Amino acid sequence: MAEAAVTGRAQVYTAQPGLKGVAGDFASDQRAFKNVSWGKAMMWIFLLSDTFVFSCFLIAYMTARMSTTVPWPNASEVFALTIGGVTLPLILIAIMTFVLISSSGTMAMAVNFAYRRDRRRTAILMLVTAILGAAFVGMQAFEWSKLIHEGVRPWGNPWGAAQFGSSFFMITGFHGTHVTFGVIFLLIVARKVWRGDYDTERRGFFTSRRGSYEAVEIMGLYWHFVDLVWVFIFAFFYLW
Repeated sequence: MAEAAVTGRAQVYTAQPGLKGVAGDFASDQRAFKNVSWGKAMMWIFLLSDTFVFSCFLIAYMTARMSTTVPWPNASEVFALTIGGVTLPLILIAIMTFVLISSSGTMAMAVNFAYRRDRRRTAILMLVTAILGAAFVGMQAFEWSKLIHEGVRPWGNPWGAAQFGSSFFMITGFHGTHVTFGVIFLLIVARKVWRGDYDTERRGFFTSRRGSYEAVEIMGLYWHFVDLVWVFIFAFFYLW
């Protein structure tokens, strides 16, 4: 393994040449995660496991769609809205996507201001992100109610393959649940930022050491992941 030389409080690691050095780099998990907090590491592990779950859902959807002998419903017709007598295909889905992607931008700015210890702007941007997320969930609820009113069920639908309903409710419902929980935790962390809990080290949930706004960064990781997953759902479910 790599040799460590201790100088004061700092440790300087010297990698060995050749295969021993390669093996040492792959085995240096303690050094690789030495400066990573438990909160951030656990969030990355959670996101990795969640990636597998969403991947399984999307693969199952693609398998069901390609194996069915009944025609698959046309997404442009199923998810169309009639506004002022004009039928607009996928207009609601486009607005939902724009809102969620915009919330990723406000979350990134919130993390940036958290690094600068700007409590006011960080809290406001997190609140804006939560509002955009809530708007997304509201539009998704409207989409669900519209399709249920038109006869879509997990076991069937009026337009073709019965697997469409189960795939739609499973995938969008699971993602919508993630967004809903994200909105709740955004509001919790934003409130703690606004009160200055991360400056005074006030006791409570999601309070890290004094002067650290790491909870904001962890929320940013989660929120960006939720946005990224929606891009794949949008591409595979609505555009295919």
